[in-house]
Amino acid sequence: MAKAVALVSALCVLAVVAASVVHAHKEKFHVEGDVYCDPCRVQFETELSYNLAGATVRLECRDIETKTVTYSMEGVTGSDGHYSLTVKGDHEKDICEVMPVTSPKAECSEPMGEYERAKIECTENSGLHNPIRYANPIGFMTREVAPECAPILANLATFNEETN
Repeated sequence: MAKAVALVSALCVLAVVAASVVHAHKEKFHVEGDVYCDPCRVQFETELSYNLAGATVRLECRDIETKTVTYSMEGVTGSDGHYSLTVKGDHEKDICEVMPVTSPKAECSEPMGEYERAKIECTENSGLHNPIRYANPIGFMTREVAPECAPILANLATFNEETN
């Protein structure tokens, strides 16, 4: 009988610990991504793109209906151009996006327009079972196309001609 009581007690303790771990997972997410410089002004990464250390990014969650900002935080990329943000709370009724704010390089500080934001899911109710969310790369462009981009732009032009 004593062994049965001990076993039931141990199972109850494990259930409480497991519930607290699951609850902790529901309260925060880790959003990771990279910020790059686009010297070819094509608004996607090429072999000449490079990651930006020290770039500031902002994560914003907005209510789907009212568009009111419900959560906002900023972070800075490390020496490898990678950022990691911890988002608190479940944002099921929000649209969350990461966007570049400031570039550490004046020569590569122009926003990318419609491609400057990366949408992410910050809710348990998304089918994802990992608290880490990986955002698409975001970045800045140079003011002028770098001369080294000529072969890349020529390849893009050839590709566009073949697909039209």
